[in-house]
Amino acid sequence: MIQALWIAMGVATVVLLGAAMQQKNHKVCSEVKIEISGAEEHMFMDEKDILQIINASGNVVGKDISSISLQQMEDELEVNAWVKNAELFFDNNQVLQVSIQERQPIARIFTTQGSSFYLDTAAVQLPLSEKLTARVPIFTNFPSDKKVMAKGDSLVMQQVIQLGKFIMADSFWMAQIAQIDVTPSATFEMIPVVGNHIVSLGDASDLENKFNRLYTFYKKAWVQNGLNKYEKLDVRYNNQVVAVKSGMSAFRVDSAKATQLANNLAVPSADSLMSTIQPNEPKRNRDTIRTRTATTAVKPVQISSNNKPIQNKPKPVVVPKTNTGNNKQPKAVMNGGN
Repeated sequence: MIQALWIAMGVATVVLLGAAMQQKNHKVCSEVKIEISGAEEHMFMDEKDILQIINASGNVVGKDISSISLQQMEDELEVNAWVKNAELFFDNNQVLQVSIQERQPIARIFTTQGSSFYLDTAAVQLPLSEKLTARVPIFTNFPSDKKVMAKGDSLVMQQVIQLGKFIMADSFWMAQIAQIDVTPSATFEMIPVVGNHIVSLGDASDLENKFNRLYTFYKKAWVQNGLNKYEKLDVRYNNQVVAVKSGMSAFRVDSAKATQLANNLAVPSADSLMSTIQPNEPKRNRDTIRTRTATTAVKPVQISSNNKPIQNKPKPVVVPKTNTGNNKQPKAVMNGGN
């Protein structure tokens, strides 16, 4: 008798739950609420964009919940390159809750083929936007614009991600570095905002020590000579900065003690960097891109508001050739000089 009673109660519970589910499915969507996360500085998708995708087959508000495929909507949202993840569900008030995780760019790439795109930390290529231009490190002369890259190009892209993340984490370098050029040997050369020199960085290894040496040299150069006296700085070699003054040979600055000093220096903010610029050291526009030519001349390319380059014709700046060889140290003609 007791067993039969428990069975009857179980059946009744199942029936009631089924009736409740059926009643809920016949209810209509009352509202759509959208939450977008992951966009710390740049929001390339807004609620209007999300609603346009959700309502592609008709307005969901007022539609029977049973006729709405949440999985299909999630798939359609995730087709968009800027959507990293999408999750949708109905709450107890029949409100469609939409949670979007947006991808964040860490670099903007200009390829040798003439195309341009953003890159996130997962090496996903993101399209340019007509809404805004992200303030991220700019890399020029990248060797490929293919979605699926060769192994060598893929390794370069991983270094781009590593270098982009390092620069974005420091407001000083975000303010000082105008762009980074990928060389034919798959290394990096940086063009600064302040000064008319080029910084030879090598690959993306040991970035903290390389940038510490460069920062220490900047502190010394600003005080003694200013940065316009230099054509090239090379930080590829341990415990030293190889500097080339305008019209002179290279000299080596032993920075074993200077690197130790750099670790104790407080890195100034971007505003502090700008206030350090001398009147004879003009600021460069962050939207100015320099491209490599066959004669190694460097010419600016201005980016317009619609993200397309506008060719200018200023006087070329010729990059001096230094005999570095295969990772060999340039001949030092003066030690410990300025």
